[in-house]
Amino acid sequence: MKRPSVIDLFAGVGGMSLGMEAAGFDIDISLELNPIHSAVHHFNFPYTSTICGDISQYATSKLEAILKERNRNELDLVVGGAPCQGFSQIGKRQLDDPRNQLVFEYFRVVRDLKPNYFIFENVPGIVAGNHKRFISELIEEFEKIGYNVTLPYKILNASYYNVAQARKRFILMGSKKRVEKLSYPTPSYSKSEENSISLFPQENIQVRTALEAIGDLASFDAFIGEDKGIPFSKLKYGEYSNLFSHNKSKEFKLCHNRVLPFNSLWGHLGSNHTSVSIERFDKTLPGNTEKKSRFFKLSPDLPCNTLRAGTPSGKGAFTAARPIHYLHPRCITIREAARLHSYPDWFNFHRTIWHGFRQIGNSVAPLFAKSIGDVILQNLNIDADSLEVYDLEMQNEKLLRMNMTEATKYFGYERSYMPTRKRLPSKQVATINE
Repeated sequence: MKRPSVIDLFAGVGGMSLGMEAAGFDIDISLELNPIHSAVHHFNFPYTSTICGDISQYATSKLEAILKERNRNELDLVVGGAPCQGFSQIGKRQLDDPRNQLVFEYFRVVRDLKPNYFIFENVPGIVAGNHKRFISELIEEFEKIGYNVTLPYKILNASYYNVAQARKRFILMGSKKRVEKLSYPTPSYSKSEENSISLFPQENIQVRTALEAIGDLASFDAFIGEDKGIPFSKLKYGEYSNLFSHNKSKEFKLCHNRVLPFNSLWGHLGSNHTSVSIERFDKTLPGNTEKKSRFFKLSPDLPCNTLRAGTPSGKGAFTAARPIHYLHPRCITIREAARLHSYPDWFNFHRTIWHGFRQIGNSVAPLFAKSIGDVILQNLNIDADSLEVYDLEMQNEKLLRMNMTEATKYFGYERSYMPTRKRLPSKQVATINE
């Protein structure tokens, strides 16, 4: 049976894309502004029509043409998390605020392409304070163009959906009025008194822990400076970490077969800490915050705290604070962050620390996205066992190493297409690094 179709807007490195593919969808189109993220997405999803560009400059007629070329008569799903920043004075429509243009562009694509379903995801703060009125306006607009929005809308925690990270996201689900209305996914673990922890007050929900996700990597020293890779043959997975095996696990069985130009695990790359920092990290107890850096030290018995992306190039390009490993006096590596985010070991990121962590922190946790995709697949009355899985072509590893100049050139843009890094005065940098 032909797999259902998805357009991923603001796709980033592809966390949502991967989750939807794992549920049985094909990612027909991805659209992302950042060329480096687009290049890595293209490496991981070579069958997808990768568009690198500004969504506000991309007519939906072009998207329709691509779908037609791919023999799609019907679009099943649009997903995406459009940034929204502007909230006008009382009396004005917030959806018309120029700073919320990207949300309108997301709405425009749904309005013009009329998918059976849409998923709009964002930070939990989007429903706080005056933001609620903005979401109310957005829901009203979706209803006007023929969609039933699942209410009440919800903020879901990824740690309830087989992800070893406490990460909350606002999820808005819409269904075309002629199709079955979507329901929010149920947690992966039912409430139970056994093996439960008190991370979530008044709820006994078993969650995955940092130890389960990255414990098997603890025996390998983090690479510093040069990522030499860990041969897949040396990995010994645990019960939970086996979900992320380089050999596809059952959770990712519907993902297409990637042919990688290497037989090693990449991304076990860490920072070169000073001896002073190492000493402070070592003295910090698991589950506590190191007082000087304000870095949180993971507890092996709890999920990771929320992984964040850091600031964009136009605002200094600073990496977000990364948690300290629960066992070793260092921050976690890129691959450990990927595991805690529920990415499998065969999924790749940019080879540099800054871009790699940013791509993970900006993305939707794949297994969390899969739980949503599973619900949609059921609504489409599609038997997952009937879906075809095919072999993908090997991709050029250079896509994972491109700098901004190389990536913009690859997609046919000039370097000025993306903002350059704004460097802070030396005194301010010193303050941040203390």
